[in-house]
Amino acid sequence: MNTVRVNITLPADVGESLRKVKNKSAFIAEAIREKQLAEEKRKFKQKLEAAYKEAAAEDYEVYKDWEDTLRDGL
Repeated sequence: MNTVRVNITLPADVGESLRKVKNKSAFIAEAIREKQLAEEKRKFKQKLEAAYKEAAAEDYEVYKDWEDTLRDGL
């Protein structure tokens, strides 16, 4: 596995909570991966909602085109 050494500065409370963690590098890497996954899911959800709204608008336009036909009872 390739690794890179990074020097970071954390708020005191975060640093204190890491004090009891044995493998800080693995812990931080996992936290970053989880954050990235959550961000990807959020973006995907936004795209899905936008596509749904667009499809709903298109469906409504089709409905409006056929509205008179639907009312005639045929």
